[in-house]
Amino acid sequence: MSALVHTTSCCIVGGGPAGAMLALLFARRGVPVALLEMHKDFDREFRGDTIHPSVLEILDQIGLADRLHQLPHSKATGLVVEFPSGPIRTFDVSRLKTRFPYTLIMPQARFLQFIASEAAKYPHFKLMMRAQVRKLVEENGVVVGVHYLDSEGGEHEIRANLIVGTDGRFSMVRRLAGFEPIRLAPTVDVFSFRLPKPPGAAEVTAGSYAGVGPGCMFVAFEHDDHWQVQVNFAAGQYQAWRAQGVASLRKNLIEAIPRLAKYAESLTDWSQVNLLSVEVSRCPVWHKPGLLLIGDAAHVMSPVAGVGINYAVLDAVVAANVLTRPLLAGKVTDAHLAEVQRQREGPTRMIQQMQARMGRPMIDSIQKATRPTGPPWQLRVFFKIPILRDIPSRLVAFGPRRVRLKEV
Repeated sequence: MSALVHTTSCCIVGGGPAGAMLALLFARRGVPVALLEMHKDFDREFRGDTIHPSVLEILDQIGLADRLHQLPHSKATGLVVEFPSGPIRTFDVSRLKTRFPYTLIMPQARFLQFIASEAAKYPHFKLMMRAQVRKLVEENGVVVGVHYLDSEGGEHEIRANLIVGTDGRFSMVRRLAGFEPIRLAPTVDVFSFRLPKPPGAAEVTAGSYAGVGPGCMFVAFEHDDHWQVQVNFAAGQYQAWRAQGVASLRKNLIEAIPRLAKYAESLTDWSQVNLLSVEVSRCPVWHKPGLLLIGDAAHVMSPVAGVGINYAVLDAVVAANVLTRPLLAGKVTDAHLAEVQRQREGPTRMIQQMQARMGRPMIDSIQKATRPTGPPWQLRVFFKIPILRDIPSRLVAFGPRRVRLKEV
C-alpha cells in the first residue's frame, strides 16, 4: 500500500522543548508546520523540569509567561550543596536583573502540553502523536520529507521545505541523516525517582539541593507535590548498586541530603528507579540541504545545572528568527541553516565547557568513592567574591548573551 502524502512548509520531528517551541513560534507567524511526536503523550522519565529565566523572558515576549505561572509549579533561586560541615549556596539567580529572578520547576510534560495547546490555537499548526519516522525522503541531495507510520501502522509521507530534527539525545533523524556526534565527556549514569510529598508539605527555600554520597552525587528538585531526585554515578556501576539494594540507596540519599529523610521512606523498590546513561556530545555539523538539527539532537547536555530545556528553547528561538522569512518565501538555503548553527554553536560550546569544569569535582568524588566533609576551599572563596559569584548564575540563566525573539 502506497503512503499517504501530505505537504507543509516545515516538518518538525520530536515534541520536546525545542520542537514544541519552534512549532509554536512558526505557527503564530503564519508558517504552516507539522509536529511529529513518536509517543502517545509528552510524559517521559529523565526530562528536565527546570525552566530558567531565559525561557521565561521569551514566553513573556509572546504573552505566555503569566499564563504558564498559573499552572502548578515551584520556584528555585539557587542550588544548595549539602556537606557534613554545613551547606554552601552555589548558583543564586535571585541577584540577576530580570523580571524572573528564579528557576521555575515544573514537570516537563506539563510545560510541553501547555506549549502544544497554545500552538493548537493557530490554524497553521498540526500535531501528530505516535508518529514513528522511518526514513528521510531525499531528492538530488536535498531532504524534502519524511516517511512515518501512524499508531495503526498506516504509512504516511510529509513533504516540506524544511525538516527539523528535535527528537532528542537518541535522535532517529540524526542517525538517518548520517550525522555522528563527538563525545565530549566521560559517560555518567543517572538514577531518577520521585519522592511523594503529603499535602501541605511545601518547604521551598532554595528549591534545589545537592549532596555527595559514596561514589555518587544526589540532586533533588522540589515540586509542588513531590521531590524529583537524580543520582549521578560512574558509568558501569549499575549492577553494584543493585547488589547493595534499594535500602542502601535510600540510606545514602538521607546521609547526602538529610532534609529528604522524611520523604525517603517511600523509596522501597527498584521498580521506582529509572536508569539513563548520559554521554555529553555535540555534532560538528547540524545541517544538510533541507534538514536542520537543534536541541539534544545536535548537542547532548550534561545534567549539571539543568540547562537542557533552556538551550533547546533558545535554539528554537534563533531558528525562528533566522528561518521564518525564508519559509514564508518558500526557499530555505543551506546558508540559512548554517546561520542557525553559527549563532548557537558558540553558546553551546561555552556551557558544555562550564559543565565539564563544574562536573569535575563530582567525577573526582565518584572516583574516590568518598563523601567530602566540606566544600573545596576554592569553591568557598569563589562564591564569596561578588564579581565572580554571579558569573555561573548568569551563564545558567541566560547563556553567554540574552536571546530575544525578533519581529518578522
